[in-house]
Amino acid sequence: MLDVQKIRKDFPILNREVNGKPLVYLDNAATSQTPKQVIDVIVDYYQNYNANIHRGVHFLSQEATDKYEQARQKIQKHFNAKKSHEIIFTSGTTHGINLVANGFSSILKKGDEILVSAMEHHSNIVPWQMLAERTGALLKVIPMNEEGELVMDAFHDLLGAKTKLVFCNHISNALGTINPIKEIIESAHTVGAAVLIDGAQAAPHIQADVQALDVDFYTVSAHKMCGPTGVGVLYGKEEWLNKLPPYQGGGEMIAEVTFEKTTYAELPHKFEAGTPNICGGIAFGAALDYMNSIGFQKIAAYEHELLKYATEELLSIEGLRIYGTAQEKTSVISFNIEGVHPYDIGTILDKLGIAVRTGHHCAQPIMDFYKIPGTVRASFCFYNTKEEVDALVEGVKRARNMLL
Repeated sequence: MLDVQKIRKDFPILNREVNGKPLVYLDNAATSQTPKQVIDVIVDYYQNYNANIHRGVHFLSQEATDKYEQARQKIQKHFNAKKSHEIIFTSGTTHGINLVANGFSSILKKGDEILVSAMEHHSNIVPWQMLAERTGALLKVIPMNEEGELVMDAFHDLLGAKTKLVFCNHISNALGTINPIKEIIESAHTVGAAVLIDGAQAAPHIQADVQALDVDFYTVSAHKMCGPTGVGVLYGKEEWLNKLPPYQGGGEMIAEVTFEKTTYAELPHKFEAGTPNICGGIAFGAALDYMNSIGFQKIAAYEHELLKYATEELLSIEGLRIYGTAQEKTSVISFNIEGVHPYDIGTILDKLGIAVRTGHHCAQPIMDFYKIPGTVRASFCFYNTKEEVDALVEGVKRARNMLL
């Protein structure tokens, strides 16, 4: 098992107090914390080799370029992409999804169908709605059941010759459900549809193998896996990335520019216009190094233990209901107490130094399905402890007693 107390020493922020109480950080599904090993890499970049990349012959530019491209190779290896140029640096998952949606504007035609699951983050709904409006394609929804699982029979019924794209998250940010993406990808491919998987919530917990999955596009954000905000990657199969037009025009993504005509650079630069988040990309590689040094199998096993313990303890509270009870789920618990607004619970927990998320979690269709305004969401990471779970449970009990 993990030496959690040793791991916690790597995260300076965990020593903070909030409202005079030790910080209990349980909002990891929104943003994970950053270890000193990654913070040191960020400081090192700005102190020692801050320079623009790919364009300079001077030493600092070459050093920054080398480290940036080494980070791309680390990410390629981590996700087992076939080629490093299939890894496109982005500002995050939302950027990656919009890049693909923009590209398919020139491919889809009126009457084509695109499928999206009922449990998506708004970032994996709104771009496809915009794409449907631009192209005349039809957006259809894969339904979910009361347990927070996709209704796979309905998914198979929706698939057909007109299906061109399928979108699904690997793990639901609001419920913690681990979706059967392997089955979704294989089934979609039988009708010739491309598949994009939103891996933002999965990447901190599961080491996805994009070749084994045979997925066409997979997107992640660094800030959910111990890295900085403002950087992420889009994996895309080479043949698909070559089919899509550039998302943005500018420097770096060109081969030659005249006022009469512009030719575009090869992958990955075709999709990386302008000066990138150089430090962020390098730090993302460092974050992957850190997490891999711990081991994703160990992380998954420990977080499952936390999930099981927290679920049992929270369900002992009278009137508490957990939303999302799928057989396959990760360390996210969304809950409410009957008769109490989730915001009020979150406010009291904050006064006790406990950070949780309240609201619809950018997943309003899920809340509409359950006919609720939102939930309290506690999301656990490998640096959390059972003692912190106990603090959460006691805090929820206190909130319940105060509010009822």
